[in-house]
Amino acid sequence: MEDGVPATGRTLSDGWRMILTPAGAIADPAGLDGLSGFIDAPVPGTVAGALERAGRFDRTAPEPLDHLDAWYVLDLAGEVPGEAMLHFDGLATVTEVWWNGAPALSSDSMFVRHERPVTLTGRDRLVFCFRALKPHLEKRGPRARWRPQMITPQGLRLVRTTLLGRMPGWCPEVHAAGPWRPVRLSRPAPALPADVRIAARLEEDGTGRLDIRFRLDGAASPSVECAGMAAVAERDGEGRFAASLAIPEVAAWWPRTHGAPVLHDVHLVVDGARHRLGRTGFRRIEIDRGADGRDFALHVNGTRIFCRGAVWTNADIVDLPGSRERYAPLLKLAADANMNMLRIGGTMTYETPDFFALCDELGLMVWQDFQFANFDYPANDPVFIGNVRKEIAQFLEANATSPSLAVLCGGSEIDQQAAMLGLPESAWAGPLTREILPELVAAHRPDVPYVENSPGGGAMPFAPNAGVTHYYGVGAYCRPLEDARRAEVHFAAESLAFANVPERETLDAHLPVPAVHDPRWKARVPRDRGASWDFEDVRDHYLGLLYGEDPARLRREDPGRYLDLSRAVTGEVMEATFAEWRRPQSTCNGAQVWTFQDLLPGAGWGIVDATGLPKSAWHALRRAFRPVQLVLSDEGTNGLDVHVINDGAEEQTLTLELSCLRHGRQPVVGGRREVRLAPYSAKTLPATDLFGAFFDTTYAFRFGPPSHDVTVGRLVDGNGTVIAEAFHFPRGRAKALFSAMLSAELRQDDGEWLLELSTDRFVQSVTVEAEGFLPSDNWFHLAPGGVKVLRLAPRAGMDPATRPAGEIRGIGADSVVSFQEIAGI
Repeated sequence: MEDGVPATGRTLSDGWRMILTPAGAIADPAGLDGLSGFIDAPVPGTVAGALERAGRFDRTAPEPLDHLDAWYVLDLAGEVPGEAMLHFDGLATVTEVWWNGAPALSSDSMFVRHERPVTLTGRDRLVFCFRALKPHLEKRGPRARWRPQMITPQGLRLVRTTLLGRMPGWCPEVHAAGPWRPVRLSRPAPALPADVRIAARLEEDGTGRLDIRFRLDGAASPSVECAGMAAVAERDGEGRFAASLAIPEVAAWWPRTHGAPVLHDVHLVVDGARHRLGRTGFRRIEIDRGADGRDFALHVNGTRIFCRGAVWTNADIVDLPGSRERYAPLLKLAADANMNMLRIGGTMTYETPDFFALCDELGLMVWQDFQFANFDYPANDPVFIGNVRKEIAQFLEANATSPSLAVLCGGSEIDQQAAMLGLPESAWAGPLTREILPELVAAHRPDVPYVENSPGGGAMPFAPNAGVTHYYGVGAYCRPLEDARRAEVHFAAESLAFANVPERETLDAHLPVPAVHDPRWKARVPRDRGASWDFEDVRDHYLGLLYGEDPARLRREDPGRYLDLSRAVTGEVMEATFAEWRRPQSTCNGAQVWTFQDLLPGAGWGIVDATGLPKSAWHALRRAFRPVQLVLSDEGTNGLDVHVINDGAEEQTLTLELSCLRHGRQPVVGGRREVRLAPYSAKTLPATDLFGAFFDTTYAFRFGPPSHDVTVGRLVDGNGTVIAEAFHFPRGRAKALFSAMLSAELRQDDGEWLLELSTDRFVQSVTVEAEGFLPSDNWFHLAPGGVKVLRLAPRAGMDPATRPAGEIRGIGADSVVSFQEIAGI
């Protein structure tokens, strides 16, 4: 995209050569003559990516690149002579550009696009030099009022580049350099519209408003079409055309959990010819801060939305890709997990319009931090702020038609960093996030609400009980699960970070070493710089808390069980926490998990591993995020509450079933009831309403020994399909582990492989391993008395006709069931 319209021209992607030289050793392209050692380099791409393809870079043990200059050379032969335009969509970071030996451009921001007119001769050479960043990072700038510890070096606050690769313990130290976004060559095309600006909004009465401005040479009365409406564009006083459409009762864009993400094509008709200018959606997004100003909730089209998802890192830490092809598999996983929001934090990068187009289509809202985090940025430096103004304006204009862009935020943990170092608000409040950035948002995307900083809004920026928080009470701070309610979270822009263990398939292929204490394993486990603990310690804490096991002893004596419990526990904690937050009585309006994908194979923060395979936590969140959901909450002596939630736009009539089991198989009490839920609604029932009499479901009164070990809740539709399940353990999960006998049958139906599972008694965290296939659910609890049907979907590269093979196991189950043992195949 370029200024809100599709990118034009031919992408210069092939034929590039690259060579590294010592910093400052060569002044201009003439110094390259006679040098050997050039390697092929993909564009768009990075220096690290080119070296990796040449076998000279290892992302698992990256060598620094900041002390070297990287030269890229492209020879263009056979081009028709004439005038043209070069477009540079992203150059990382301090860059000099030459065209036919003459200086053409210099850039010192990774996030700013450039274009330059050139004259083609038919024998042309384009050269980049990405200068070593180390000397620039060592320059002294305005004195900083604070110095964050997690990001190194401190000079990064003066340079507009990504912080990915600059946070020891958080991610591999891969330094971004090179033409990371496309380089394009275009010719003059006066018959096509240029400088197109489109703005869409939804008014309270349901009318869609579309405003469009563009330049077009030699046209008389072009017209604009959208959603069945048309308007003639008129010339304004600045030599541009403008048109405005009012579309009554337009089909609105909704996040996927609450409706359909409807998009509409925008066309320009010139002399009878139709030109597609793009797609947009009509929606209205507002922030509700409550009567006292302490709340934080997102309203879309007038409806309060519980926002759930994860913090996006990047599709690949080395390549930093921006293509639809690289985004699509990951964003589809986000959609399949019932997410409705992704947050791009201030320590990451800006993603391309392809990313936002996919989010538009999938109904995924995007919380976008501008790329600022933790530092005291030089907001009074006119050169620095000049770059920032270009960066923000270009990003917002490039995504001007995107309805998925839902929140714009000044940055990540800037205020928190200063406050945690003991500085008063007067010291860390500044014009960047409070004046400059909101003015740019108001000018370029007034339809998107702005938030100064994440977190913020409480007595301290990091207080969880007001505004936006980064909540790690349950998680890094090892608080009990009850803290999710006690903290009174309103909106967690990030939360629930754990060292999530990948599936065995990924470990066998990419990290076949003993868990935890092998240095190769430990190198992939994230930690906060300077802390005496890491996020594996956090996971082990909850393993002991939930299952009553000693993690250190367990991994010595039974490493397989240790890894299975490690996979199970993070999913259990996440599912339990979101069950708490989604109760109708909860203060919470949304939360994003830290993070979506690992950057290397291993026990990283990601709920999806670095190969693209979902982990146990992804499956748990998929259940926790269901639009139609069942939640059980322990209210102590008030008993067990049953919460039924319908986030969708359609009324739901469902049957609610509840059963309490002794020894994991004997029902001691149960009940059922029809529940009718209006759109966007929820109901809460005490469990005793289904039983018709008192029963100590929470084992709070303790009149004698416990009568049951687990309560099983189900929501069933009119076809008998289980829509949602929920479980409660009155004495904890450790007391509900039984020697269950699993049974399974594999069959094929209309080309789909289906696995039917049953059990003789309750079994926790059942997992299906079928290499090359992704089960529709995994790491789930299985209750007796029914059959659970899983779809086994072939993953990329797997022939759908191939019969799945693998294993089924559960924590406490008597044996592992091999697919080869299944009768009836």
